[in-house]
Amino acid sequence: MKDNEVLKYVDHTLLTQTATWEEIRQILDDAVKYGAASACIPAAYVKRAAEYVEGKLPICTVIGFPNGYHTTAVKVFETKDAIANGAEEIDMVINVGYLKDKRYQEVEDEIRQIHDACDGKILKVIIETCLLTDEEKVKMCEIVTKAGAEFIKTSTGFSTAGATFADVELMKKNIGENVKVKAAGGISSFDDAKEFIRLGAERLGTSRLIKIMKNTDTGVGY
Repeated sequence: MKDNEVLKYVDHTLLTQTATWEEIRQILDDAVKYGAASACIPAAYVKRAAEYVEGKLPICTVIGFPNGYHTTAVKVFETKDAIANGAEEIDMVINVGYLKDKRYQEVEDEIRQIHDACDGKILKVIIETCLLTDEEKVKMCEIVTKAGAEFIKTSTGFSTAGATFADVELMKKNIGENVKVKAAGGISSFDDAKEFIRLGAERLGTSRLIKIMKNTDTGVGY
């Protein structure tokens, strides 16, 4: 797989607290230029971003981010608001504490409610793998499959670690046939990206790959 072919898997991402509109606009321009799968940005910028790209690029945003311990009602409201503003993809964070308390039905019910609020748009469920045991990761594969979400996602990129090859491999083996895997957090090279894809990831959350490609195009070292 060529480097430029990897970019169609990428949710080109900017979620820092300090993100300005000018920085968001650059993310959008680059995502369109390099054929990214989407741009993943803060909810506050979704409406302006959707108007700016005029349908050239799916806009993705995050819900319950980054800690996941918002109430379900808040997450559902966030989701409906984001969809109304033009988001086409939603990345939600589970309540990790509920999972560790073995409140599995509540975790599943929350995902179902948010999926319903997506109104046919893509839902990716962030499970924050760095905080989970392998048993918990496998349980979340089961829950996400039962809840009907389109993707299970490794990480927010805001916790103690990001995606690992082992986690993607584990998730791919334990999800249902209608669920896809998104690897996110710390993906910093095309070699790593290609390995994640080989192991079964169908989306990659990162900002670095397009930056590398841009600098390669302009002859600047990275």
